[in-house]
Amino acid sequence: MTEPSASEVPGPTSGHLVGLQRLVAGDLDTFTSQLWGRYPLLSRAEDLTRGFEDLLGPDAVDELVSQRGLRTPFMRVAKDGTTLGDRAFTAPGGTGAGVADQVSDGKLVALVADGATMVLQGLHRIWPPIIEFAQQLSADLGHPVQVNAYVTPPASRGFDDHYDVHDVFVLQVEGQKRWSIHPPVHESPLRDQPWTDHRAAVQQAAGTESTIDAVLRPGDVLYLPRGTLHAATALGQISTHLTVGVHTWTRFTLATQLVAEAVSRLGSDAEVRASLRLGVSVGDAAAIGDDVELVRDRLLKALADVSAADVAAGLVGPVRDAQRAAPVGPLAQLRAARDLHDQDLLRLRAHLDASIAETADGSELRSRAGTLRLEDSEADVVHRLLAGDATPVEQIGHDLATRLLAAAVLVPSQP
Repeated sequence: MTEPSASEVPGPTSGHLVGLQRLVAGDLDTFTSQLWGRYPLLSRAEDLTRGFEDLLGPDAVDELVSQRGLRTPFMRVAKDGTTLGDRAFTAPGGTGAGVADQVSDGKLVALVADGATMVLQGLHRIWPPIIEFAQQLSADLGHPVQVNAYVTPPASRGFDDHYDVHDVFVLQVEGQKRWSIHPPVHESPLRDQPWTDHRAAVQQAAGTESTIDAVLRPGDVLYLPRGTLHAATALGQISTHLTVGVHTWTRFTLATQLVAEAVSRLGSDAEVRASLRLGVSVGDAAAIGDDVELVRDRLLKALADVSAADVAAGLVGPVRDAQRAAPVGPLAQLRAARDLHDQDLLRLRAHLDASIAETADGSELRSRAGTLRLEDSEADVVHRLLAGDATPVEQIGHDLATRLLAAAVLVPSQP
């Protein structure tokens, strides 16, 4: 397998995928059509638009672990390929904090000095610059993302050779880290197919010549499709990198939903619902053979009747649940609702994934903020709001605008 470097693809484009463009040097069309999900890509800082200290610099790391009251599982610590127990780096929160597993900055100082790696997990939920970046990137990719940070002391390796069950973008923030990359031993693994299922093959492959052996410096990005074997070692000073995990929707996702929809339809078939005969042994293939054939026949017919639209409709909920809408401040929302003026501009909350559904009882606005019943006169107004343009209160209606602010659907439009 030959992995193209960023220098082998055409120059940068000015496309609208602003989150993805920060991570990929060269033409995005080439990345999406030829590399995505198939081959690693190393993009150097000089070929990208900017670095990543705006997302998480060393001062931010110190603030998170010492002042933000982090608890597990937002932090874990690893050394020599092994994840340490929580008690090794946590302690009670002190008077008034009644929490026994807050991250202990004092313990972390000793652990990092002894060669341990700090792993800050779920930063797409707790650190504002990364929340905004991760939501934009997820919108660009069409797949949910998570962001972790790995802070590794000099000459230390947090984890041995392994593969992830999601695609990753590695963003080098501080220091240098050497990466050794090998081809997959199990291509495109699913979430329940971890590298430990192929431990012997992984160890054998790790002993062969790597396809990429490179030192990442601040501003560099390494893209690794799921299943790609990798290991990294910090060089010379503390190294900090962000790992953006992309939890891809797959054809297996579609297959799972397709089968679930077909099975659901079998619930209306009285013959499939019928009880098996008395004395049956369901562990005996010969005893249930005829029944299995009947169910198989009905299932195949049900599968043939399930449309792509049916599958898509069944995935709307999982898609919404996989990400969060842009943050809103409850107090700010209530102040805005209380102090509304006709000329105030309101807009749809970002990354809300909102749509209007018609039900037997009328119209509903469904989104990551929940479900809101709409009057017939309101549905037309909300349809226009879903286009995303900032709209004055007088065009929305004071009562509806107040309801949508209180429901965290609309937010004040900033100048």
